[in-house]
Amino acid sequence: MISAKLTPEQRLQKAVIDIMANPRYVALSGVLMIGERKIVDGVPTACTNGRDEFYGREFVESLNDRQLRFLVLHEVYHKLYRHLTTWRWMFDKHQQAANMATDYVINIKLVDDNKDKFATMDGNLSRGCLDEKYRGWDSAKVFHDLMQNAEESDGGGGEGRPQGFDEHDWDGAQEMDPEEQNALAREIDEAIRQGAMIAGKLGSGGDRSFDDLLETKIDWREALREFITTTCTGSDYSTWRRPNRRYVGAGMYMPSGISEQIGEIVIAPDMSGSTFTPTMMRAIMSEVKGIAETVNADAIRVLYWDTEVCADERYEGDEIKNLMGTTKPMGGGGTVVQCVPDYIAKHQIKAQAVIVLTDGYLGGDWGNWHHPVLWAVAGNKSARPSVGTTIHIEAHDM
Repeated sequence: MISAKLTPEQRLQKAVIDIMANPRYVALSGVLMIGERKIVDGVPTACTNGRDEFYGREFVESLNDRQLRFLVLHEVYHKLYRHLTTWRWMFDKHQQAANMATDYVINIKLVDDNKDKFATMDGNLSRGCLDEKYRGWDSAKVFHDLMQNAEESDGGGGEGRPQGFDEHDWDGAQEMDPEEQNALAREIDEAIRQGAMIAGKLGSGGDRSFDDLLETKIDWREALREFITTTCTGSDYSTWRRPNRRYVGAGMYMPSGISEQIGEIVIAPDMSGSTFTPTMMRAIMSEVKGIAETVNADAIRVLYWDTEVCADERYEGDEIKNLMGTTKPMGGGGTVVQCVPDYIAKHQIKAQAVIVLTDGYLGGDWGNWHHPVLWAVAGNKSARPSVGTTIHIEAHDM
């Protein structure tokens, strides 16, 4: 029941103490202590910038103790999962869908964890995002589903669905300077480690799956796009209309390079019985094709390889659009990736960037490269290439 004698500030403090005293949430204690937590008049419900939490006075007064505990846990889990920084790219695409995607992930976990009604998503919280469909999904996968459904139906990133019961202060998260953001990331990491350690020692029966949180989730599509757009930027001439982002952080306003001609983007699929399934390979190659068209690449070259390059396919102009329908995978056998940079050098291929699709189980080292290289590694989280950039991909991410 609502505690009539307590002020909203006192009730908020009581909710935090109740959560910390619950063995189920002992691992959250460190994260609960991060940042400020305030009752304010200018917030209609509640929000966080990834560090600080703000709760609307009237909204808190409308909740009973169980609902208030759920609300506090919801905001703390946004901080725990680093939603306001990890998934910023989703906000840049569509704010509403980004808010919903992160909420769906949190709420289904909290409802599952609170079968005993310690914290409940009812009353004024019932308008929150909750859907059994998204069980086991991460926020990126939910976001892509929301956007796809919106395109097929209402055209707006999730209109017509539950809109959530809190706000997300994405701009506030961005207003932190790099030092503050790095300090916050370290503080959360340490809180997660300490919390998991305490839960293990106490045998509390709480959530001990925090180890996964120490490895920030990155959507492979966005990582791929970032790699290509960063490496495939020519400099035939400069423009002051768009500042060079590399220097903005240092307080220097410099022109960015513009090029009418971008070199070739090379895709190098490992054909040695890799765990890269045809579906995964097609999904990645399709993404590369779309990005290549955006950056105006001269061509896409596909080099199928095992111990040597088994097939060399080059697509340029309108041919790029037909890549998926005409490519013919070839190869099998061993795995010696050095054959790819050797082939590029021998045939004087003007590679702007190389994307290697592999499971990371190589019959040798990671090779000697003279071009930017991105490793798209499937089903092998232990793979740590010694050169280039790495993204880890699982079948369920497709």
